[in-house]
Amino acid sequence: MPAYDPATFDPRNTIPGLVARLRMAWLDELDGRLAPYDLKAQDYIVLLMVATGSDTASSICSVLAHDPGAMTRKLDGLEKRGLVRRVRSEEDRRTIKLELTPEGKKLYPKALAAAVGLANDFLEGFSKAEVKSLEGLLKRILENAEAKAHP
Repeated sequence: MPAYDPATFDPRNTIPGLVARLRMAWLDELDGRLAPYDLKAQDYIVLLMVATGSDTASSICSVLAHDPGAMTRKLDGLEKRGLVRRVRSEEDRRTIKLELTPEGKKLYPKALAAAVGLANDFLEGFSKAEVKSLEGLLKRILENAEAKAHP
């Protein structure tokens, strides 16, 4: 049985609208919390992905849904600031890998702490069990979305 009916669908107060509004609120607030580090939310996301194993621009593009040109500009900026560097792959010299510089490795834990603090603030009043339940429900939605996108 479908969860929604077009006749009563409220785009702002259903899962798609709520997730979109939450994402916007998250990114806006994260920008403010990262300002002392001269980072934007999108910078943090790139640092996070490089720090946690996404080591090519194309892998980050696919997760962030960025076009390659925008990602190149983002990486150029992070590289110019000394936070990320591009390194040729030893396995395939055609591939450029990304890694955090020593400065990036020093900044990343501070940015991560800001993001985790924001997550905790957004989840104020929720029990750990409620958070785990919500994560499980969102993962189910994501699994459905991925199955529909890649049948």
